[in-house]
Amino acid sequence: MTRWGILATGYIAATFVEDLRLLPDAEVVAVGSRTLETARAFADRHGVPRAYGSWQEFAADDDIDVVYVATPHAAHFDASMACLSAGKAVLCEKPITLDRAHAQTLIDTARANNLFLMEAMWMRCNPVVLRILELIADGAIGEVTGVQADFGVGGPFPPEHRMRARALGGGALLDLGVYPVSLAHLLLGLPDQIRAWAKISPEGVDENTGMVFGYDSGAVASLSCGMIGATPVAATITGRTGRIDLSPPFYRPTRVTLHRAGGAPELLPVDLAGSGYQHEAAEVQRCLRAGLLESPLVPHAATLEVMALLDDIREQIGVTYL
Repeated sequence: MTRWGILATGYIAATFVEDLRLLPDAEVVAVGSRTLETARAFADRHGVPRAYGSWQEFAADDDIDVVYVATPHAAHFDASMACLSAGKAVLCEKPITLDRAHAQTLIDTARANNLFLMEAMWMRCNPVVLRILELIADGAIGEVTGVQADFGVGGPFPPEHRMRARALGGGALLDLGVYPVSLAHLLLGLPDQIRAWAKISPEGVDENTGMVFGYDSGAVASLSCGMIGATPVAATITGRTGRIDLSPPFYRPTRVTLHRAGGAPELLPVDLAGSGYQHEAAEVQRCLRAGLLESPLVPHAATLEVMALLDDIREQIGVTYL
């Protein structure tokens, strides 16, 4: 049995706890927050035995095998460091930090302490996405020549909302754009050229961002993210001999259609159990049982490369964090 601790009490934390119920070898033993009242309310709602009103008390609980860090992403680094420093394995929500340098520090700390660390890029653990990678490797659509993906939400977000707060790492890119960027990286690796443009809000964060990745192979990734208009949140992977369409939301597709050259469209089986977080949790548990310090599905190298891409894009569009 893997004993989970949940650090934070928001919507994602609650959804993750519900999905853990789908894993017979998982249990939630503790929840931590900045206030005891908030932690106790979460514990009561979800049947968690223990609640803590400080990160340090929470991280010191010897019964916790692994911590799921579900704080807003501006707090990911401090929260993860608190848990790693206390000897806990960590699954940290994406983006793992606000920049590559802090991500490297977390990874170095985990390795130095012989601890497991994984970014919660759940898309990379989704069985349908893994099946798509197998099909591409088997030549189902030929060499990948293009990736198109978008993630835009309508809002509107008031000036005080975290999405607009520069001090909290706000903007569309880190919150939403990490998905299309990660999809392109998963399929095509690091681009040889990056071009990015964004509409910047009065608060200094990106409201609407377009990105084009160019590859020496000739492949192109056309990506976008925004928080001023709802987009389809769909993706298309094009190859020389076919394409794969991922219906919304592409990071957890509800419908996947394979188009082989000259053939009829094929629908791939889709797993819609729970909200989809159980797959990353199962991967963490598998890695812990195997004594691994990182997941082959979400390796540290991939986390660092995606963070470097986000850093590059932010530099081009002129977004910095306080």
